[in-house]
Amino acid sequence: MANPGRIHSLESFGTVDGPGIRFVVFMQGCPLRCQFCHNPDTWEVNKGKEYTPKELMEEIIKYKSFMNFSGGGVTFTGGEPLLQAEFILEVSKLCKAEGISIAIDTSGFIFNDTVKELLKYTDLVLLDIKNYDPMVYKTVTGVSLSPTLKFLEYLKEKNIPTWVRYVLVPQLTDNLESIKKLSDYLDTFTNVEKIELLAFHKMGEYKWQELGLDYKLADTKEPSKELMQQAIDILSTNGKIVSTNT
Repeated sequence: MANPGRIHSLESFGTVDGPGIRFVVFMQGCPLRCQFCHNPDTWEVNKGKEYTPKELMEEIIKYKSFMNFSGGGVTFTGGEPLLQAEFILEVSKLCKAEGISIAIDTSGFIFNDTVKELLKYTDLVLLDIKNYDPMVYKTVTGVSLSPTLKFLEYLKEKNIPTWVRYVLVPQLTDNLESIKKLSDYLDTFTNVEKIELLAFHKMGEYKWQELGLDYKLADTKEPSKELMQQAIDILSTNGKIVSTNT
C-alpha cells in the first residue's frame, strides 16, 4: 500500500487542466525551480496535507456526475506530481474502478518503473516543455531538458494522448527559432493532439514575496498579442491544433 500523499490543495471544478470539468489535485513537491512558476509554495516536498488514497478518493467521488456529464476527470498537477507516483498510481486504480479518467500535468523530469506503471492508467498527459533550447531550458528550470524528451519518446511509443504546454515569457522563452525547432520536432509525434500556448502572467508573484524568494521576472511584461500570434503561427504549421489562455 502506498504511503499517504502530500497534497497542496484541491480544486473541484477545474476547466483549464484537460477536457471537461476536472477535479484537480495539486501535489506537493517539485525538483524544478522555474523562474515563472506561479506555485512556488508547492516546491517543498514535506509540506501540504496528508491524504491516504482512500481519503482522496472520497473527495473525488463527490464530483463524479459532473465529470461524467462534461467528459472530464481527475488531473494530477503540482508541483511535480510524479514525485509521488506511487500514491497517484493507487488513487488512479481507484478512479479507474469508478470509470473516472486520469490526466497528469508533468514536466516529464521524473521517469522510472513506477511512472511507467502509472502511465498504464493515464488517459492524457499534459507535458510542460519550457523551452527546446537545452541552455535556455536549464536557465529557466534549473534542470536538464533531456529527461523530458525521453519521457515524450516513451509517450509516443505507448501512444498515450498528449497535450504539450509551452509558456511564452518575453525575453526568456520567446526565442522564435527555438519555438520553430520545437514545432518541427513535435510534428513527428502522432500522439501529440494539441499544443497549449500559455501567456506568461505574474499572478503568483506575491507567493514568491511571501516565501522570501527572489522573483527575477518582476519587470517582465506579459507577451503582446503580436508575439503570441507569431508563436501560434509557428506552432500551428502542418495542421497542429494550438490553443491559448488569452
